[in-house]
Amino acid sequence: MLKNFYMKKLMVCGIVIFAILLIYIIPENKEKLNITEEVEYVNTDIDTSVIFLSDSNNYLGMTKIVTNSKDIESKAKELIEALIIDGTKQDNVPNGFKAIIPSNTKIRSLTYNEGVIKVDFTSELMNTSVENEEKIIEAIVFTLTSINDVEYVIIYMEGDILTTLPQSKKTLPSTLDRNFGINKEYNLNSTKDINKTTIYYISEFNDNEYYVPVTKVTNDERSKIEIIVDELSSSNLYKTNLMSYLNNNTEILSVNELEDELVINFNSAIFNDINTKEILEEVIYTISMSINDNYDVNTVVFNVEDEEICKKVLKSIE
Repeated sequence: MLKNFYMKKLMVCGIVIFAILLIYIIPENKEKLNITEEVEYVNTDIDTSVIFLSDSNNYLGMTKIVTNSKDIESKAKELIEALIIDGTKQDNVPNGFKAIIPSNTKIRSLTYNEGVIKVDFTSELMNTSVENEEKIIEAIVFTLTSINDVEYVIIYMEGDILTTLPQSKKTLPSTLDRNFGINKEYNLNSTKDINKTTIYYISEFNDNEYYVPVTKVTNDERSKIEIIVDELSSSNLYKTNLMSYLNNNTEILSVNELEDELVINFNSAIFNDINTKEILEEVIYTISMSINDNYDVNTVVFNVEDEEICKKVLKSIE
């Protein structure tokens, strides 16, 4: 009897101890699971958007900033705020870049419809130097047209379409797109047969590379792809702060422009390594982005002596 009594006592104690252990162990596991879920949620919510900001060489360079908005109008407002000096998004501007729109500029309204953004600014927009007037327009147009499905921008100031720059008196088209150009360089001997070709180069800040578009305004009668390749392979380029990794012996053997595709056949000088038949990523990107701003195609095919090496979808390059 006594033995059975003690056995029962021991069983009860064991059950109590086991129950106490469960109480302490289970909440601890739940707490760890909650922490893990929260970290994963934060990491998956980050999004970035292309923006054109002023760099240390006074070029408008292409970079990216973190944005929170998903719809076109909200994203456009976020990006413009990052373009405004001392704007609400200045903390998002990367090192080596700075905003260009004058401080105190406000967005009066912004709407999007069928590929067109209409944005109305307060008069502070043009409170700048004559040298910066056109760059402000370029930064707005190239930034907003980097948003998917945005092709055109109409800029208003105090309710009226901005058609003339106040200081330089330059006339602006009422509807702007990338044909307006950016970081323009002029080499003209006539006002007739003007050719605008936008070419993307590489620049660097603290060992970080980024792309800089430059619109060459010339009387050059060659095709835009010939101008692009010639400029990117030019030895004169190294006299500037801009770079290109395209070998100066690179030549175009043929070009075939299809309905939605540009097929370019190069000689083997475009290879970084002829044995592995590799083209540098920087070369592919500078040519592809330049084509994106000059041709109405969606893909670029890189052939070398009639052999396809790579194909680039232009919507994925920015």
